[in-house]
Amino acid sequence: MAHLIRHKLTNKLTNAAHTVSNKSQAKVSGVFARLGFQAATDEEGLGFAECDDLDYDYRQGMQMDVLQGDEDGGQMEGEGEMEGDSHYQRDGTGPRPPALKAGGSLDEDKPKITSWEAGWNVTNAIQGMFVLGLPYAILHGGYLGLFLIIFAAVVCCYTGKILIACLYEENEDGILVRVRDSYVDIANACCAPRFPSLGGHIVNVAQIIELVMTCILYVVVSGNLMYNSFPGFPVSQKAWSVVATAALLPCAFLKNLKAVSKFSLLCTLAHFIINILVIAYCLSRARDWAWEKVKFYIDVKKFPISIGIIVFSYTSQIFLPSLEGNMQKPSEFHCMMDWTHIAACVLKGLFALVAYLTWADATKEVITDNLPSTIRAVVNLFLVSKALLSYPLPFFAAVEVLEKSFFQDGGRAIFPDCYGPGGRLKSWGLGLRVALVVFTLLMAIFVPHFALLMGLTGSLTGAGLCFLLPSLFHLKLQWRNLLWHHVFFDVAIFVIGGICAISGFIHSIEGLIEAFRYNIHD
Repeated sequence: MAHLIRHKLTNKLTNAAHTVSNKSQAKVSGVFARLGFQAATDEEGLGFAECDDLDYDYRQGMQMDVLQGDEDGGQMEGEGEMEGDSHYQRDGTGPRPPALKAGGSLDEDKPKITSWEAGWNVTNAIQGMFVLGLPYAILHGGYLGLFLIIFAAVVCCYTGKILIACLYEENEDGILVRVRDSYVDIANACCAPRFPSLGGHIVNVAQIIELVMTCILYVVVSGNLMYNSFPGFPVSQKAWSVVATAALLPCAFLKNLKAVSKFSLLCTLAHFIINILVIAYCLSRARDWAWEKVKFYIDVKKFPISIGIIVFSYTSQIFLPSLEGNMQKPSEFHCMMDWTHIAACVLKGLFALVAYLTWADATKEVITDNLPSTIRAVVNLFLVSKALLSYPLPFFAAVEVLEKSFFQDGGRAIFPDCYGPGGRLKSWGLGLRVALVVFTLLMAIFVPHFALLMGLTGSLTGAGLCFLLPSLFHLKLQWRNLLWHHVFFDVAIFVIGGICAISGFIHSIEGLIEAFRYNIHD
């Protein structure tokens, strides 16, 4: 016993003598590795969205490993902080932090991703199939809509950078070290010490809303595409949504995303091909383009919804902390954000403009519905299959966040654990998953309007996660290091984002209420 006590004291004294640079070896986020790079290849990148909530479980495992390391003789180097913060130098030149295997052993060979791979993930997140709604935004915004596509790209690129800046603080030597891991950590740091977990709860709620709304959008777009692909069939859009949901019910039985993620890269490539086909068809009709239809006036009632559509197409901030933390050279993050958003801005602007010029006032909510019937069915079938294969990613992420928050939060959960011995999902837990699938169907049936739902999501969660919160957090955490123009940009983005969010939310809600009443009477 005396030997054990002496051994523990020696370990604690040794750990206390370590410098801040050695703290960089304390931990590296393992959440990204749990999801795997494959899940990130989906165009929305929503496989990363669950990382913030899952980070708590990883920290708990880290604490147990540190305690176990003390008992076994201090085989684990580093301070092993109970907070579970990770520290490593921003330029990537510091010592590489070790990662933990499932058994608690150290693994220094965890794969990192290059800046090109990180750029591919961001590109998929902001170049997804929801760009099909951008021409509809130009219909109600004209040239101002095109300007907004450029403006949103600039702002989202900037807020992505300042969000990552909130992960870092200077140590005693003036070196930037990473002291936070996720969006939730940043939010909690801003609300501490009075409300240490309030910010994380707000971010998680916004995250769940965005994930569930994305699932609803997939069901809506599937029903819409099938209905317009086979107009001669005596099947309504609501009935097609029911058929699509029936195909999605097996999602309730998902244990992981390995099977689904294998198709994500193929789906993304197929979507890019479809975009090219649409642009090629529009270019073939360049002689008939209606330039006179693109004007500077806006539809005051519907343009705020277009703002939400455009903002939603750029949402990627929720997974950027995990992405940057797993880059081989974090110093290349800013450059990666620049070229990905410049490319997205150019491609989205061209796609939206040429599509609107081709169909002008006849532009529909989903632009592929404007294609000739000879090719519309083929293109729409590809898009439906892509939507159905993409649905499990946000669904599984939403389920994971809900389960960890309400059923598995280490004894602090509101409800009993939904998993039994051996990790088997209980029957009532499976019933809740099925209920979530049915809920997305009911929303798609009663509000089968792609643009309205997309605008509402962009105004509510997109503007909050991409505009409001990053600028607010940056002002709170980096106030002492900010130059006057940074303060001006942050305040301006917060004000503009707030105005866009409120106006878009109000108009989207009004449109949804009207649509809901119409469907109830229908």
